[in-house]
Amino acid sequence: MNPDTSAPSSTEAAPQKDGPRIPNRWMALVVLGLAQLMDILDSTIVNIALPSAQQDLGFPADYRQWVLTGYALAFGSLLLLGGRLSDFFGRKRLFLIGVGGFAVASAFGGAAVDFSMLLIARIGQGAFAAMLAPAALSLLSVTFADDAKERGRAFGIFGAISGAGGAVGLLLGGVLTQSLSWRWCLYVNLIIAAVAFIGGIVFLRDGDRPERTKPDIAGTVTVVLGLVGLVYGLGTAETHGWNDFRTIGSVLAGVALVAAFVLIELRTEHPLLPLRVILDRVRGAAYLSLGISGIGMFAVFLFLTYYLENMLGFSPLLTGVAFLPMIVSVMVGAVFSGAVLLPRTGPRPLVPIGCVLAAIGMAILTGIHTDSSYAGAVLPALLVTGVGFGLIFGPVQNAATSGVHPHDAGVAAALVTTAQQIGGSLGTAVFSSLATTVIANYLADHPTTAAQPATLAEATLAGYHLVFWIAAGVFLCAAALAALLFRSGPLPLSDSELATAH
Repeated sequence: MNPDTSAPSSTEAAPQKDGPRIPNRWMALVVLGLAQLMDILDSTIVNIALPSAQQDLGFPADYRQWVLTGYALAFGSLLLLGGRLSDFFGRKRLFLIGVGGFAVASAFGGAAVDFSMLLIARIGQGAFAAMLAPAALSLLSVTFADDAKERGRAFGIFGAISGAGGAVGLLLGGVLTQSLSWRWCLYVNLIIAAVAFIGGIVFLRDGDRPERTKPDIAGTVTVVLGLVGLVYGLGTAETHGWNDFRTIGSVLAGVALVAAFVLIELRTEHPLLPLRVILDRVRGAAYLSLGISGIGMFAVFLFLTYYLENMLGFSPLLTGVAFLPMIVSVMVGAVFSGAVLLPRTGPRPLVPIGCVLAAIGMAILTGIHTDSSYAGAVLPALLVTGVGFGLIFGPVQNAATSGVHPHDAGVAAALVTTAQQIGGSLGTAVFSSLATTVIANYLADHPTTAAQPATLAEATLAGYHLVFWIAAGVFLCAAALAALLFRSGPLPLSDSELATAH
């Protein structure tokens, strides 16, 4: 039998108290938090910059999708490889390479003179982010591995950044685009990266690394191509349609290749992804919760942004400001749950409650209309949803990397971001298609007034309402699964707790 599949579960075998207390750990958290913020805000800040970039560089409107898809393809497909490389070549080393490379790619994109330069820069950002993201989360996991309260507090802060980073990107993108230039939406990464890079050299500490083994070339090629197929198919479904052979073919090929990857990993002596990492019940629940929550989370940022700008007439800057209360509520929920609740209760009560709160927030948004006010219709939903996100992200990221063997920390962290990426891509594709279909059907049912702005607005709202209702249902499904799969009690840290976790 393959040694990987017969090995004990990583929550049995991975001692968390395996060395002296790491000095300057809170400064290390600042460094890792900055890098995470740079990575997360880039997912939304470029959306704000795109219209201005298109006008400045003079490329067609249908090319805009590729600026987003290019990043998503590189990022989503290379995450597992980036995580495994950090395990074998050093998490700190991969972190510094990721931060430095991301900065160079951002500078290249900010200086773009045509569409090709911008696209190459975005692909480069995605590739280096695939090194940065798992290295940062795995460094956090091994840095705070010996104290449940401190670990909970650290993951609460990190989770707050993960949950609020997208909204920060909207705000920062609006400020930079209106006051300076769209190019500064990319140049701003140089400032963040410089601080993170220098801080990483000074404060980050790497753990021990396993003995280098024969690389899993077959598994690597298969999973990279499989994730490319999934991300590409889902990312272009809105443009091509679900019946287009490019969408169907890409998604089916991606699913088949990922299935083949699992079979390869079962038979490989030194797999890219040791299946013990995902077969652990707690971590499996964490990855599943992240993926399903990611589907619903994108409904907030994408369609609420559309509503604020197109229905209420908000500028990009004002739209960013509108998300500020959500940023605050995410931080409050994440830090409080991580520092106070998680060490006592574990993730089982927190994640389902967070998902239910997010579902309530989505349900509130189904009441928006063309004449709704921000304070009356949008703000309550943002506050409730923000607290929900805070209760989800910190505990789930903690659970996803808790108890994992230090040699597998990078790939375990990579799975966190991979789950979010696939969930987000699926949510964006499905929700966009559903909204488009509802709008078209509404206009077809009102042929005599279809050209009138009021009818078009009502059709658009009908699409948004359906999306928010479905997102609420998605979060409720995530709540049910989290309640069913997570174990009761705090996450294990000590050797004795790890041995009895199963």
